[in-house]
Amino acid sequence: MTQHKLFRPIIGVTLDSEEGGGFSDSPWYAIRQNYLSCLEEVGAVPIALPHLAELAEHYLNMIDGLVVTGGAFDVPPAMFGEEARTDTIRLKPARTKFEAAVLRGALERDMPVLGICGGHQLLAVIAGGTLVQHIPDEVAGALEHSVSKDTENAGGKERAGHSIAIEQDSLLAKLIGTTGQHVNSSHHQSVRTVKAPMRVTATAEDGVIEAIEHTGKSFAIGVQWHPEYKQMEGDVHLLAAFCAAAEAYHNR
Repeated sequence: MTQHKLFRPIIGVTLDSEEGGGFSDSPWYAIRQNYLSCLEEVGAVPIALPHLAELAEHYLNMIDGLVVTGGAFDVPPAMFGEEARTDTIRLKPARTKFEAAVLRGALERDMPVLGICGGHQLLAVIAGGTLVQHIPDEVAGALEHSVSKDTENAGGKERAGHSIAIEQDSLLAKLIGTTGQHVNSSHHQSVRTVKAPMRVTATAEDGVIEAIEHTGKSFAIGVQWHPEYKQMEGDVHLLAAFCAAAEAYHNR
């Protein structure tokens, strides 16, 4: 049962978007419900942020923490000084423009930030890092990071999954209480390099980077997996710690 509190931090959550077709003839926003419900369950008030880059500062004035979500799109290679080397890349310019603006603004304010999947990758790039454009093409002996198949389990999909090793001295390890965890996996790109003060804090057995954190900020963490599914106890700990950091940001 959710504990009721007089104050709850407000968390801005970025949306995905699609062009007209399917749900609506006009362009439309979308988000999985668990991106929002998982935050409500740990004591936050989640609000969805539309892709209006010119309003980024206004949104930042309203919120206490920022979640940059994943989605069916990629960070443009031009943002990390490369040309596209694969036809698997899908761009959503308006989304990326907004997320980059609001993420930069949050980091400048030392507002708590949690990047999930594509948000984790964008966090690395914003801080000067680079990406693997397509894991099967660039990582020798790669694990399966993106397979999904229809099944009666897991809400209709069975995702790939694997174990990760977490750096013992990292904030992530401190928050979730372990240096090893099984994670879900649904991505074809990954972080290749980070630039200090960003550091790598978790990797898969094939060397794919699974978590990063900004050592110069109070809470700026990116994870390649999807903790909003709360498949492991550590995921709940991470979300709760993020909510607590947002409350501390509000009260500072």
